[in-house]
Amino acid sequence: MENIEMNTMESAIRTLGSSIARFTEQGELHTTAVPGLSLFRREEPTEPITGMYEPSVCLVAQGAKRVLLGEETYQYDAHHYLITSVHLPTVVQITEASREKPYLGLRLKLDQREMSQLMVDSNLPPPRVQQSSRGMATGEVTLPLLSAFQRLIELLAEKQDIPILASIIQREIIYRLLVGDQGERLRQIASAGSQSHQIARAIDWLKANFSQPLSIDDLAAQVRMSSSTFHHHFRSMTALSPLQFQKQLRLQEARRLMLAEHMDAATAAFQVGYESPSQFSREYNRLFGAPPLRDITSLRQM
Repeated sequence: MENIEMNTMESAIRTLGSSIARFTEQGELHTTAVPGLSLFRREEPTEPITGMYEPSVCLVAQGAKRVLLGEETYQYDAHHYLITSVHLPTVVQITEASREKPYLGLRLKLDQREMSQLMVDSNLPPPRVQQSSRGMATGEVTLPLLSAFQRLIELLAEKQDIPILASIIQREIIYRLLVGDQGERLRQIASAGSQSHQIARAIDWLKANFSQPLSIDDLAAQVRMSSSTFHHHFRSMTALSPLQFQKQLRLQEARRLMLAEHMDAATAAFQVGYESPSQFSREYNRLFGAPPLRDITSLRQM
């Protein structure tokens, strides 16, 4: 019986990989007609790349990926998904990929309101412990989860069905995650009043106001926590202090401004909230491994 289940699982993984490969033949990233669903393909391993992970679930059908959050490492492959419950600054690297066996993966964004509503509709129990934990984790891929994702991708060939069926399948995927081995983590975020939910609200505020001066006391009061409790739970969820989190948001936005909008380093630094260009350059070098001008020049040559 166990061998039959393993063979069924491997067959489902191969089928999912074939579907992703079919829709990524023209490029490395395919933003699909299904809201929130993106497909990925890479034919060689990548260097570590900084970026922001959104609340989402990521699956790999072929190859493997590594994500660094603070000093912690999360690795996932065809048998393990990555789930992110809040926005988190990370360092990402595809570790297994080749022309013969390309990396094939997908990402589906998660909506906190959808999760909260589904918890109510399904009469799911609230999380057992009302305290925050890491906003990122890996979980074990199950056959029902694979099946739901396969049906979601198959809608791309029947686009007239997407407006009706995509939301139904996405709701099933969220349900599978809520009752799966990382469901407790998701329910923490979706439960109004939980400390995880309060930290998620603070992260949303930081994302919208990262260029403004940061007062920990004011932000803690905004989410109805003491400053010490807020700082503790913020670091517990993100592996960063609020100031470190804001700094990474600023530096990543400055990099985007220089790369995409051709701003010079001083203008980009001022735009994201830095008053000292030299401090900006030092912190940029520390995060991205090169000073702004050299880093942007290198990125444009890739």
